[in-house]
Amino acid sequence: MANMKASPTDYTEFASIPMRSVGPLKLTGVVNADDIMVPMATYETPLWPSVARGARATAHAGGIQVTVINERMTRSLLLQAPNAAQALEVLRQVQQRQADLQQVVAQTSRFAKLLDINGEIIGNLLYLRLEFSTGDASGHNMVTQATDQLTPWLLQQYPILSYVSISGNYCTDKKVSAVNGILGRGKNIVCETWISDKLCQRFLKTTPAKLVDLHIKKDLLGSIAAGSLRSANAHVANMLLGFYLATGQDAANIVEGSQAINHAEVTPEGELYFSTSLPNLIVGSVGNGKGLDFVQRNLAQLGCTATDVEPGTNARRLAAIAGATALCGELSLLAAQTNPGELMAAHLKFER
Repeated sequence: MANMKASPTDYTEFASIPMRSVGPLKLTGVVNADDIMVPMATYETPLWPSVARGARATAHAGGIQVTVINERMTRSLLLQAPNAAQALEVLRQVQQRQADLQQVVAQTSRFAKLLDINGEIIGNLLYLRLEFSTGDASGHNMVTQATDQLTPWLLQQYPILSYVSISGNYCTDKKVSAVNGILGRGKNIVCETWISDKLCQRFLKTTPAKLVDLHIKKDLLGSIAAGSLRSANAHVANMLLGFYLATGQDAANIVEGSQAINHAEVTPEGELYFSTSLPNLIVGSVGNGKGLDFVQRNLAQLGCTATDVEPGTNARRLAAIAGATALCGELSLLAAQTNPGELMAAHLKFER
């Protein structure tokens, strides 16, 4: 017994991170609810009242409308051919044989389904970006297992190929890239709200015009000056990390998740239109990390543990809530930064 090694899932110690629930959020669209309390685990204590302020403002304005644009998880198998011409011929054939590949995928999981194959050829290297639906799981392991089974099948079908790596970085996993935003990885979520001038001044202590002006000069021009890649937001990573830690997600996915884009304008009626688009939101309601008691309680609190729904429904709801939470934090911080001294005053008040 003394020589037995502990399993990676034998948790002997837990990191202690402060956690609170903020809200309530009012959502419409893919989720219709007006009483969602969102758990967030963070050391940045001003984040809770800031997100709560955004939640109050949007709820009084009618809520946040959430639209799911797309959803898929990817793995990029890297193979090598004798030359680029042969790599291209294989790519063309493989893209025409998705039904055959799906038969192999179906043997690995009843939830995994091959949706599309995108390819990139560099020299004699063939990058196959395999895109799957993965039910309620975020899908990292599911797509890797599917790809792992597809590899010997492809090498048998195309003997000119040789194996290089199960992941060629064209996925792209936990790294900043353009490909995820263009082709999709995880949930592509758009969150929108319309807030009157009166409610902006009441809850956000600013005006639609001031907030739009700051958005242009900070989110857009400032991000361009900084060389940001497919990113135009204030601090989406803050909300996502707090949400991910509270709901058992792989926190490293905030890297691509933070590539969010805000859009703001004053409507002809004088209202503030504000949206946050998150094209690379990777979350799941089942899988590794979800078995912890506090995670189960939080997922249940969010309504993401239903057993009488179609596969993928719980994860879709979870992503919608995550995106709406990000919007609330974006709205509140941008509003604060339109007023000199407000940001630092909030940190001094809530952190000391």
